[in-house]
Amino acid sequence: QVIKCKAAVAWEAGKPFSIEEIEVAPPKDYEVRIQIVATGVCRTDAHAVSPHFKEGLFPVILGHEGAGIVESVGPGVTKVKTGDKVIPLYIPQCGECKFCLSPKTNLCQKISKIKTAISDQDFMADNTSRFSCKGKQLYHFMGTSTFSEYTVCAETSVAKIDDEAPLDKVCLIGCGFSTGYGAAINTAKVEAGSTCAVFGLGGVGLSAVMGCKTAGATRIIGIDINKDKFPKALELGATECISPNDYDKPIQQVIAELTNGGVDFSIECIGIIDVMKAALECTTVGWGTCAIVGVSLAEQGVPVAPFQLIMGRTLKATFFGGWKSVDNVPKLVADYLSKKFDLDALVTYTLPFDEINKAFDLMREGKSIRTVLVF
Repeated sequence: QVIKCKAAVAWEAGKPFSIEEIEVAPPKDYEVRIQIVATGVCRTDAHAVSPHFKEGLFPVILGHEGAGIVESVGPGVTKVKTGDKVIPLYIPQCGECKFCLSPKTNLCQKISKIKTAISDQDFMADNTSRFSCKGKQLYHFMGTSTFSEYTVCAETSVAKIDDEAPLDKVCLIGCGFSTGYGAAINTAKVEAGSTCAVFGLGGVGLSAVMGCKTAGATRIIGIDINKDKFPKALELGATECISPNDYDKPIQQVIAELTNGGVDFSIECIGIIDVMKAALECTTVGWGTCAIVGVSLAEQGVPVAPFQLIMGRTLKATFFGGWKSVDNVPKLVADYLSKKFDLDALVTYTLPFDEINKAFDLMREGKSIRTVLVF
């Protein structure tokens, strides 16, 4: 049956979320209805309600970094059952398409038509929504819509995880942690003994720092204009932190001078075109690799002079840290449970779901790494 529950609805761009009672329809074929227990708040959710984001659809239920418990399953679902702990995935893994069958990518045919990483999966497979409010159909978001007490996802967009996992922590594996950590390990392929620069020390950047450390980098430089973020970065593995505001020359020049010609690997975790340019240019000639993680709403591209690449640099980008989602999310949860990395350090605030607008304010003001909302 239809479930009535609480959700944060974005009725229009640039406005706060509105807590509403919505109706959530039962799951159809190969769909799963999930009771969301906890959800993180990510910068991408803020982008999606930005007036600058031309492809935003309204009204919509956002959220893509959640964890919950399966409430019911539709016909044909075999991978999860009622009561299972799960993480909804904004990158599906159908397991059958040419992308899923290739080890080269974590994309899936189901989202290969994407123009921007956040404007697809706004309906279920039958091109309808499972959400309604005040007689209006609401759009889904990234196939997850975790800013609702109940959501409906495709079975190919759900990962079953360990029953012991604390959902208010492992929800970060649904986006921010996995993206940053994987950017270092899978995309940049950071090597032992290398030097790294991480631009932006929010939740994703700090996760990239952890990834660099796990990969065995010996020098990890954190870069942010907000020095309040430095102590946490140093605690999680950065060897030094610098602010561009402290120098009267371009930050890429500063880093090149600090590292005898440039770092081996750089990771951009902000989503600003000029920073992407700096991140590429701060890597060494010969073999420098820059991985872009930050989502930018800018229409213009990254200004790359061809000689930057001719001299042996590589520019890459990542989506969900390169992890094949259904396969790897359960493994990342297991790694967290075996204390291979510390998610708890990334959670600055845990707030009741009704305080969602406060969570976005904290993020915009740079006062939180990650705020987790609990129902």
